[in-house]
Amino acid sequence: MKWSLPVAMIDARDLREIAIAAEDAGFDSIALPDSVFYPETVSAPYPYSPDGKRMWSGETSMPDPFIAMTSMAAVTERITFYTNVLKLPLRDPLLTAKQIATMAVMSDNRIAVGVGLSWIPEEFAFTGTDMRTRGARTDEAIEIVKAVCAGRGPEWVEFHGKHYDFDRLMISPAPDLPVPIYVGGHSDAGLRRAARLADGWISVNAGVDELSSAIERLRRLRAEFGRENEPFEINVSPTGVRDLDGYRALADLGVTEFRVSPWHLYGADFTDVGERLRAIRRFSDEVVAA
Repeated sequence: MKWSLPVAMIDARDLREIAIAAEDAGFDSIALPDSVFYPETVSAPYPYSPDGKRMWSGETSMPDPFIAMTSMAAVTERITFYTNVLKLPLRDPLLTAKQIATMAVMSDNRIAVGVGLSWIPEEFAFTGTDMRTRGARTDEAIEIVKAVCAGRGPEWVEFHGKHYDFDRLMISPAPDLPVPIYVGGHSDAGLRRAARLADGWISVNAGVDELSSAIERLRRLRAEFGRENEPFEINVSPTGVRDLDGYRALADLGVTEFRVSPWHLYGADFTDVGERLRAIRRFSDEVVAA
């Protein structure tokens, strides 16, 4: 089992200390969210709450994940970092690939990228991107990032798709190991994208039954695409699981990494720096060490 610490909505100035504590506690990775801005008015409901409302305010700290990952990598040695999830269709894929390649090299290959589509119409409108083509553009962008960060160092790449098109070019530096790309989401389109293009899948907060169903669907889809024998990460945030037996049962279903917020697990105040650190150490002693 691998253990991941999500750090959503935490003051950016506290992230380096948390990274050091998570590494010392035996966590394998840290997951960073992506929120470009907070629209005052949103024309679509939030898909992950019963009433469609967001659970955070505009003042909630949401630092740029790439800058945060770089800063935390600079004060750690082993732990890895990934986005959960980067809203890829809001961004130019070549510029994104340049950033990812540089982070991977400067962190000694401790970077992965989880990608998603974004549900907020205003994010597309205000960034001048097309929401209608977000799925198809994400597919092409994943291929571009994988080509640039294929793990063979700087090399000539080109891409000729419907939405992105460029002739041979080279981005340097580029990593000497492939940068893992994970896909988030529970929709059938998201599961198919993960099974066809990605190195793994990232769940939302979900119960065991929902996770089990998604994992089985991924297994069938990977076989359909002829990828059933390739390595594939399944990264989940299980609700209702509070002990090692529960995590082991999910591992038996194929889960490879668990995202756990210890401060929520133990009812600690996650805005309190000391309580956060104590919760990290407690989870390490009670679960990770076991």
